[in-house]
Amino acid sequence: MDKPKLILASASPRRRGLLQEAGYRFEVIPSNADEEQLIEETVSPRQVAEKLAYHKAKDVADRLSNSAVVLGADTIVVCENQILGKARDSDHARQMLYMLSRTHHCVITGVALVETGTSRQLTDSEISWVTMRPMSEQEIDDYIASGSWQDKAGSYAVQEGADKFIVRIDGSYTNVVGLPMDLVGRMLKPFRIESERRTET
Repeated sequence: MDKPKLILASASPRRRGLLQEAGYRFEVIPSNADEEQLIEETVSPRQVAEKLAYHKAKDVADRLSNSAVVLGADTIVVCENQILGKARDSDHARQMLYMLSRTHHCVITGVALVETGTSRQLTDSEISWVTMRPMSEQEIDDYIASGSWQDKAGSYAVQEGADKFIVRIDGSYTNVVGLPMDLVGRMLKPFRIESERRTET
């Protein structure tokens, strides 16, 4: 039996890069799921991340007629019990960075797999803790000016200049980037999808 095709339901270059570096063969079909409408205050941050990931994967799976396993993911930052998604504009991003400065906050990535043509699905999430040092107004202004805050949960990207603000990461580094690869690898195995790098002998 042929192995199903893996589809990444995300246009994120960070997630694409992590999958490629791990040795997975896949195609990219971005999801059109409306993230804002799916967030409900009655559920926990972890449930929010998993719900968003599932709806992203389901949106793409419902548009496919061929056999495939669709991978959806969503990353959120939680600081002082407040969910920080993607900033609306530079002022909103600046507010987020001020909030995150000198904090110990968590980064949660929900991961969902949906197989087309069957009822098989799997959802899980990973939590990492990030400790940030104090950031000066000038440092925040410079980071905003760089544009690296755009399309990033919490308005920062550890791999795009924000690492200089981070004192420590407890947990998965790739989770903070946007896709916890150890978790993804474990979740893909029941669907018979493995890294080509790992299977080489």
